[in-house]
Amino acid sequence: MKTYSIAAIPGDGIGTEVIAAGVEVMNALAQRYGTFGFAVDHFDWGGEYYKRHGAMMPADGREQIRNHDAILFGSAGHPEIPDHITLWGLRLAICQPFDQYANVRPTRILPGITSPLRKVEGPELDWVIVRENSEGEYAGVGGRVHKGLPLEVATDVSILTRAGVERIIRFAFELARSRPRKLLTVVTKSNAQRHGMVMWDDIATEVAAGFPDVTWDKMLVDAMTMRMVIKPETLDTIVATNLHADILSDLAAALAGSLGIAPTANLNPERVFPSMFEPIHGSAFDIMGKGVANPIGTFWSLVMMLEHLGEPEAAGRLMTAIERVTANPQFHTPDLGGKARTADVTAAVIAAIQAAND
Repeated sequence: MKTYSIAAIPGDGIGTEVIAAGVEVMNALAQRYGTFGFAVDHFDWGGEYYKRHGAMMPADGREQIRNHDAILFGSAGHPEIPDHITLWGLRLAICQPFDQYANVRPTRILPGITSPLRKVEGPELDWVIVRENSEGEYAGVGGRVHKGLPLEVATDVSILTRAGVERIIRFAFELARSRPRKLLTVVTKSNAQRHGMVMWDDIATEVAAGFPDVTWDKMLVDAMTMRMVIKPETLDTIVATNLHADILSDLAAALAGSLGIAPTANLNPERVFPSMFEPIHGSAFDIMGKGVANPIGTFWSLVMMLEHLGEPEAAGRLMTAIERVTANPQFHTPDLGGKARTADVTAAVIAAIQAAND
């Protein structure tokens, strides 16, 4: 029997609750199949660790998880710690050194969930957003000088490299080719950002020549927000820079009904390093400990993890279980307008896994 080693990092806020639910579901799947199992190592890194040690994770943290098959991550963010410390000290401290350059975020209307968009019943909104995850606006290049003085200067420099842009656009074209519509939209802002984003556009045109079977177009990021709302059916696969895709994917999740259902895969496609899977929703300290966090985003992230690990049948069964549960309003958490609790949704998904025979 194959045993997959998983590094579980709940992080902050509701991360501890949804990751615990995710591990329950993982174990239920392993029991259902009997052909694979999970060895889960838990790491208590995050805001509380920072308060004790002055760092979000230990200096050798990456070495501790370097040889795991995958990482399951909850959230980073603590009300008593500045956001840039929590993000750069944990999530980005894993993503960037592990070269998880392809951030993949699927979005669609799950059964039983109503989109805030009128006339959208489901099929009209079925997207995958590919986010460049290693450079761009979050490269970390810049500085702050003369702090507190009238002539204070702060800079954040967006770094786009030919190698980084080419590999993410190629990844997006390959993903678009694998989907039924074979349609890709390349998001840009080259009218205002006349150097880096013009190079982005040039490289997109070069890469597109190798994918004659993929239909593609280009969209300025501000116009893209309008298109996502007004004409969702015209979109399928989307690729954008680190910042642009970060914003667009939150909009996409909201249009699909809730941030609570949205998954993420931070992929190192070459598999030199482990990839990391996480829900989009963040730490949500306002509902922490209330038992009402929506675990669906974590469960859908597990679907992506199982696909990455080479367990497509189990991934499909879990996705079917998720859809059966969301189809029943009894299992809608407060973010979806319901009254269900995290434990209710988790138990229902496990029951669906155990009961499914098709």
